[in-house]
Parts: sequence; structure tokens; C-alpha cells
Amino acid sequence: MNKRQLIATTALSSALLLGLAAPAQAQNATSPQAASSEDAPIIVTARRSEEKLQDVPISITVLSQETLSKRNIVSTADLGTYVPSLAVNQQFGPEKSSFVIRGFTQEYHTAPTVGVYFADVIAPRALGPTTSGNGAGVGSMFDLQNLQVLKGPQGTLFGRNTTGGAILLVPQKPKDSFGGYIEGSTGAYNTRRVEAVLNVPLGDTVRMRGGIDWNQRDGYVKNHSGIGPDRYRDTNYVAARLSIVADLTPDLENYTIGSFSHSNTKGDVPKLAYCNQAAASAFPSQALAFNFSGFLPYLACAQIARQNARGDGLWDVETNNPNPREEIKQWQVINTTTWKASDNLTIKNIISYAEYREWANFSLWGDNFLIPAGTPFAGVFLPPVGAIGSKTIALQEGLKGPTSAQSTFTEELQFQGVAANGRLNWQAGAYIEIAKPLAWNSQLVEIFINCTSVQQKICSPSDTGSISDASSKDWFNNKGLYAQGTYKFTDQFSFTGGIRYTWDKQRVDAQLLNINFPTATSTRFPGAPAGVPIYTCQNQLLYHGPAGLLQPLIVPNSDNCNQSLTIESSRPTWLLGFDYKPNSDMLIYIKYARGYRMGSITNNSIGLEKSTPEKVDSYEIGAKTSFHGAMPGYFNIAGFYNDFRDQQLATNSVIAPAYQGIIPPAAPVVNAGKSRIWGIEIDTAVSPFRGFKLDLGYTYLDTKLISFTTPPVPVYYSSLTPATDVGGPLPLSPKNRITISGTYTLPLADNIGRISFGATFTHTDSNAARSKGVTGPNDGYLVPASNHLNLNANWDSVLGAPIDLALFMTNVTNESFLVFPTGGYFTFGGDGGHSNEPRMWGVKLKYRFGN
Repeated sequence: MNKRQLIATTALSSALLLGLAAPAQAQNATSPQAASSEDAPIIVTARRSEEKLQDVPISITVLSQETLSKRNIVSTADLGTYVPSLAVNQQFGPEKSSFVIRGFTQEYHTAPTVGVYFADVIAPRALGPTTSGNGAGVGSMFDLQNLQVLKGPQGTLFGRNTTGGAILLVPQKPKDSFGGYIEGSTGAYNTRRVEAVLNVPLGDTVRMRGGIDWNQRDGYVKNHSGIGPDRYRDTNYVAARLSIVADLTPDLENYTIGSFSHSNTKGDVPKLAYCNQAAASAFPSQALAFNFSGFLPYLACAQIARQNARGDGLWDVETNNPNPREEIKQWQVINTTTWKASDNLTIKNIISYAEYREWANFSLWGDNFLIPAGTPFAGVFLPPVGAIGSKTIALQEGLKGPTSAQSTFTEELQFQGVAANGRLNWQAGAYIEIAKPLAWNSQLVEIFINCTSVQQKICSPSDTGSISDASSKDWFNNKGLYAQGTYKFTDQFSFTGGIRYTWDKQRVDAQLLNINFPTATSTRFPGAPAGVPIYTCQNQLLYHGPAGLLQPLIVPNSDNCNQSLTIESSRPTWLLGFDYKPNSDMLIYIKYARGYRMGSITNNSIGLEKSTPEKVDSYEIGAKTSFHGAMPGYFNIAGFYNDFRDQQLATNSVIAPAYQGIIPPAAPVVNAGKSRIWGIEIDTAVSPFRGFKLDLGYTYLDTKLISFTTPPVPVYYSSLTPATDVGGPLPLSPKNRITISGTYTLPLADNIGRISFGATFTHTDSNAARSKGVTGPNDGYLVPASNHLNLNANWDSVLGAPIDLALFMTNVTNESFLVFPTGGYFTFGGDGGHSNEPRMWGVKLKYRFGN
């Protein structure tokens, strides 16, 4: 089905809903909203319809917009502090965070394990050269009804199949009264933020809501190299949203959301913190024998010595990237048409189109390898003292387009109904997602070479490194049919069954080249002048010179070395569960679900480019209780066990000696893992006395990679080992994590206002981010244990006026640690990681108007 046919089919689906319901008369209709009262039930959409949190047999963490504001949660990357089951991988910056729920980690260039949804629509594809969680984008966290984190596979009702869970962002719908707010914030690191929302009824049947979020903050990572910017990890984005609801008839609603966001920052840079001291110490004597195996560790240790001499902390770096950049533009339109065809049938059609573009330029390891005094052969065979001895790896946008440029089209038709005298609640539907390239996803990678301009290929004539010139176009076609129903045998006892069948297809067209800079005495390129760039294909197995594999094929430019790869898969997923309500305040449930995640293509892993789907059998038992009276609140607990098979694992490959220089280094993703995951989750809230509320979330998580079955390995790899230790825990899976929040509201008269004070404490155990074998003897593979304390104070309706004043402080103790190790020890003898956010504070002033 081509794009025109898709659009025509979707338009016809919506038109049918409009036409079939046209005879009815128009009237106001708004969907039920959760009340603002603390005692009001929390409304969630975990099963694609509005239900009370305590009635849904799923482990869920819910954060209201009020909670998001008070705790200064600006992006989905901030959620890791407040949701115990959720970990966040920020290796490539908060704008590209990927998410881990219950140990299900997204490896490089694979599909997300956690689906992020905005207004019931999956986030647009963002498949670039670095890992991305395909998140909702910066600026999506304002003016929400709530945010829901669903734990475990949600493989029946939701659009894209995932194994870890789903994050649902539910925006505020336009209301039938005039109102809005303007809020300004200022604080640490020159924070400046403005939010504004306006809600306008355009008549009896049409309502509009628009909002804007502009946020700027200086970077908190200080660069001491004198090259490039002084600061990294800044914030600089603007986001806008416009929503319109039209009640076309009393039973027919049309809801359209348009959103846009643009973020343009210096990005992130890791801190170099460890080095192979043994190899570095041996270098000078090795150099006299012209053995340079310890040269890079020597330079890494020299950089760390300079850092230590300055007294640098974890928020101080020394990196030599002259033009770092992380820019993302994203826009999306969502239209939802809902027709209440009868008292027992509702039909909903959801269509969306989004475009995502990214431009990235960053240093993978944050190095500035200067030749120190006393280095043998400095100024002779090596650059002079004080000059850059070597770069490691730096990535930037390519010659053919942005780092990533993708469009995503989705269409979903839902039927929801009630049957059997109200005992059966059912829904069924069809889903299609088509993602296409808007341009080449293009990237240049400096690999141990010093270039003044990578774009213009101006590099040191004496270098023997190369530039990787990689461009790809990605197509996705994902379809699904699903049905699920809950049947009440009695008013207390119910059974839920659901099934989905998914078809997934991905195609990648790639052009993978090396831009070589041979010396005048090069044996691979005899007679080539030094420093003159020569294009060769990375895949010499397909493209080699007349002499065979020993001679790379020289091509005229980057429009060569074409390769096309395709993967297809189809799988069923299902859900079977029973729940029992002994009374209106208690729910006990048990369920079994099959989860599935599509395979992936990593086109630079020659011979091991494709991985197939992974699957998980998930078992969960839980209870939800509510209590009232003198100490109102709720207590929810869930225990789960996951049997995880065909796991997509990143590996460390070693090129066989005969193929060195012929096969490029790679970290293939293979289906070779089998793991077991089990744990307990607790989510509770209680008000022990008037004005005081205590919230607690706790997760115990025990993960283990049981086995790694080495797949058939081509002869050009001498070994293939998992990047996760067999017998050890899965990455980013802390065993214990607890979040405790307390809020006290002073007992004051209404004409004074509502004054409250809040504190949140989070403890996270240390956890492995990668295999010990990658980073050597240091603890660099570990994310250390951490304790976070956040505070806030709020004065709502100041002296009875429509003005709110708020203060917040995060990471009060200014604790510093590395949140994700980089893993460079295995490659060049140095390692480090990305640092956490330091203490932040700010003041907010909000003016509310209307209703």
C-alpha cells in the first residue's frame, strides 16, 4: 500500500465516522477528567479507556501535572529519579534518552524496549547512528493531564510491541471555559523558562487550547581545553502545542493536536576518569623499540594527570571538539475521531504524521590527548609537545544530510463495546505504522585521526587513521490486529484475555565508506601522496580491488558501496489474567503475558548485520487496596517473573588476524541471550494526619544473564563475547530502589492561600552498565549507588489572588557521580562516563486567569 492509498484509506475511515453519525444534533461533550482534589480517584488510560487507577490490574506509576511542576521534571530523562522501576540511559544526552523498565535494555541501533506515547500515539521514529529511545521530545512535559509508566510488556492494546513497558503522556484537552496561565522561572545556571497556556471556547461546540514552553539554561559541565565551548549540557528549546476539540454531534467528537519542538544545544561530553596505568608506564621504553601499543593509554593518563593537577571534579572536562552540536527538530499532527455509535459501541480513529530531524556532533570519549613533556620522539615521529597526539573517536553530521531524518505515519481504528448485559467489556482494532526516510541519515566519524575540518576532509598528512563516511535510509512497516475483553463472571470475579498479531518489516539502504589518509609509503595505497583522501568501501567482502581482499576497492566518491538489507517478522502476543474484588476497595489480580520486540539491523557489523525478534513470558501477581477514614490512602504491590529468551545482546568482537584492516571493528547485536528477571514493586500513598501526605515507591529487581549461546560466527571474527557478563545482572538494573516523598500543607485560611512544603528522597543501588571485561580492573563499568534529595515549597493563590509562587531545589547535597560509563578502556585504555546533574534551584511565578 503506497502513501496516497494510506492517506485515502485513513481519510475514508474518519469520513465514515463523521457521515454515519451526522444526523444527531450537536452539544457540548467533554471526556471525564480526574478531579483536582487530593481524595479524588486517579484516572488512567492504561487499557485505552479511562479507568480508576485502583481498578486496573497493571503495575502503574502515575505523576500528575502538579507533581511534574513541583518536582521540576522538565523532560522524560528526569523520570528516573521518581519512578523506581525506570532507569534512563543518557549516554547521548537527555534529548535522546532510552528507557529501561524491569531490566529490559535497548542496545545500540535496536528498537526501543519501552514505547513512549503522546495522546495515544507512539513517538516518531528517530533511528540515527546512536541509540535513541524514540521519546516524545523536549517540551512535551508541560500542560499534561498526567504521565503514566506502565510496567511489563503491553503487547496487546498498544501500537508498537515492546518488552519492557510503556510511558504514556496524556495532554490536557481543551475545556469549555475561558482560562489559562503564564509562568516564569529563573534559577541556577542562568535558568530562564516561560510557559503559557490559553484555553478558549470558540462556541458551543468548539474548544481550543494552545501552549508554549521556552526554556534556556547555561551548561553545567565546564570545558578546560580552550577548544570549543566553555560549557556543555546546556538547555535551549522552544515547544508549542495547539489542540482543538469539535463536538460535531452529541455523539461525535473530533480532537486534533499539533505540536512542534526545536532544541539546539552543545550536547553532552563524557568525563575521562580512568586509564590503563600499567600500559601507560611501559610506553616510553616500548617507544624506543618502536612499539606504540601503550601510546594511547599514555596520553589518556597524561590527560587525567592534568585534570587532577587542576583539582577537576566530575563536572569538569577537557575535550577538543571545536563545534559540538545536538540539534533536534520535531513536529507532529494527531487527529482522533470518536463516535459513540450506541450505548454499547464506541468507534475511534486515530491518525498521526510526524517528522524528526537531528544534527549531532560530539566526542565519544571526551578526550584531549596532548603530547606531554618528556615524550620520546616528540616533534620527530610524533607531534611536538603540547600538540594533540591523537584523537580517539568523534561523530558529526555527514555529507549527505542530517544525522537522522525520518517521517512516521500511524493509523489506528478502534472498536470498544459492552455486551452480555454489561458483563463483557471488549475492544478490537487494527494498527499500521509506516516510517520513511526524509533524507540520508548521514554521519562522519573521525577514527584516531586529527582533522581540522572533517567536512572538508582536511586532516594531518602524517596521520594513518581514517574517517568513516556512513549514510543510510531506513524504512519501517509495522502492522497489527488485536482484540481484548474482560468478562465478569460475578461482580467480584473477572477474566481478561487479549491477543495481538504483529507484522514487522525494516529495510535499510546503506553506503558505508572509509576516507583513508595514507602516508607516502603506504603499502595498501602505493604511490598515493600523503594526506590525500582516498575513498574505499567498508565492506571489502563485497567490494575489493583486483588483488582480492588484501586490496580495498578505491571508489571515486561517497555515492558508492551500496548495500540493502531487509528483515521481516511476525509474531502473536497475548494476555491472560484473572482479577478478584472482594470489596470496592481491594483488587487482587494474576496475569500471564507474552511480550515481543522486533529485530534490528546494524549495517556496519559485517556478516552479523541482522538480529531477529526477542520474546519474554511475563508472570505477575498483584494487589491494590484503598483505605479511607482517619488515614486515607492506597497500597499497591506487584510481584513479577520474566522468562526472557532470544535476547538481543550487544557483543564485543575481535577481528581475526587475517582480516585485520579488511573487516571494520563492530559490536554486533545478536540473539544469543537467555535471562531471568524477577522482582517486587510497591506503590503507596497515605495521609496520616490532615495536611500531610506521604508517597512511597520501591522496587526490588533481580536480573541475571543465564546464558550466552554464541551464534555461528563468520571466519573473520576470532571471538564474539557478550557486553554483559554471563551470570551477572543486566545493564542498568539496580537491585534496590526507593523513592519517598512527603508533602505538608499548612492549615491556613483561604484568603491567605495554600502553602505547602515537599521533599523527595531517592536511593538507588549501584548497578552495572556494561561488562567488567570491557573496562578492565577499574570500577568504571559500575553506576555507583546514589542518594538524591529534592525539596520544593509552594504558595498557591497568594493572599487569595490568582498567583502561585514556587521554589524548588534538586540534588540538594550536590552529589556527583557518573551515570553511564563510556566503555573506552577496551579500545584505547581509558574510560569515564557522563556525569549526573548538579544541584539545581529555581523560583517560579505563575499567574492564572479565567476558570
